[in-house]
Amino acid sequence: MARKEIQPAKPGLGVWFKAFVHAVPRSGLLVGLLAVVIAFVIGALLILISGESPLAAYDAMFRGAIFNYNAANIERALFRPIGDTLMYATPLILAGLGLGVGFRAGLFNIGGTGQLVFGSLAAIWVAFNYPLPPVLHTVVALLAAAIAGGIYAGIAGVLKAKTGANEVIVTIMLNSISGLALSYILLQKAWQRPGTGEPRTPVAMDSASFDTFIPGSKLHTGIIVALLAVLFYWWLLNRSKVGFEIRAVGANPNAARTAGMSTGRTIIITMVVSGMFVGLAGANEALGTLGYVDQNIAGTVGFDAITVALLGQSSPIGILLSGILFGAFKAGGYTMQSSAHVPIDMILILQSTIVLLIAAPALVRFLFRLPKPDKMSMREYVRIATSGGSVAHVDETGKVEVVANAEEPGEVADAVGGSTEIDEATNDSKEDAR
Repeated sequence: MARKEIQPAKPGLGVWFKAFVHAVPRSGLLVGLLAVVIAFVIGALLILISGESPLAAYDAMFRGAIFNYNAANIERALFRPIGDTLMYATPLILAGLGLGVGFRAGLFNIGGTGQLVFGSLAAIWVAFNYPLPPVLHTVVALLAAAIAGGIYAGIAGVLKAKTGANEVIVTIMLNSISGLALSYILLQKAWQRPGTGEPRTPVAMDSASFDTFIPGSKLHTGIIVALLAVLFYWWLLNRSKVGFEIRAVGANPNAARTAGMSTGRTIIITMVVSGMFVGLAGANEALGTLGYVDQNIAGTVGFDAITVALLGQSSPIGILLSGILFGAFKAGGYTMQSSAHVPIDMILILQSTIVLLIAAPALVRFLFRLPKPDKMSMREYVRIATSGGSVAHVDETGKVEVVANAEEPGEVADAVGGSTEIDEATNDSKEDAR
């Protein structure tokens, strides 16, 4: 009997609405948003206990990060808070992309601090030692930072691939090494400002520095580098062979190995690429935000980027938005401290609470009575619905059961890659008809 070809119906707004209702409550994005909401509620309670006003504190945070309605001109009212938010977000986005690459391969790169340190040192060395034409000078400094960060992260990748060493332990130890190495390097005369014994490098030449471009703000062209990095990250993971192997190894290393992929090579490449992104975050600080390198060049970026990558679900848009959110936290935190008399440590509490809740998504789902995730996107739901099927329920393992409503229910399985279960009664009827 010849198979009857069923032409999928064009989905209407009703189908897309059902897909939205099904997918959003089960998505990790909603869990992340709710984690932020819970963190703000907990922060409000702590501020209230301390004797200050939560409304005044969050109002000050808003004025420092988004819009200062008390300012006398548009530069201070809009350009400065938005510019400061994006300036603080830039290194978090770059470092978050690096850690996100590792997460997609099932690797937990904790060595962002060390990779950022060596990336910043490489960038500033080129920036103050080798006079080059503008633009070219910046590009060469960025390449040096990416290479230095990639090599340093690659050490952990090689040890993981060749010896099975735990990348978490190795990268933590590499962070310690980088801190000691930075202290030693900054004591060398070749790395210090001429005529001083201060442990700080010379300032980057103007030809290598990032330029500010928003009036009244410290935001510099490093944000453009971050946006280009987001685009490259998307292309790498979704359009390249290397990205496919990274995702395959992260999903199931044994299956990837059976398919002929070299998991060891993929692990090394992943760690190198991860370190390259984080190295660019170091270049951002050395060429733009500070313009030099000192003992505090890394700050908390290496660890904050972990939260950014987790909150962003390791997706390019997610990391971009979560980086901006945490940049807003930092920009608004200083205003909150000065205007509302709430210590900036409250920002650390908010970030830590978000990390805790993201690490325990089941808790968030329990608190808000959200359904179990099934990893079905809106597009997949629509494809099932327009192919003659409907989602019946999700079992305890998160597997979707699809019931066929069309004359040829086998077409539903084809539409979803043959991975869903078809109602047995419908299949029996089909066999009887034959």
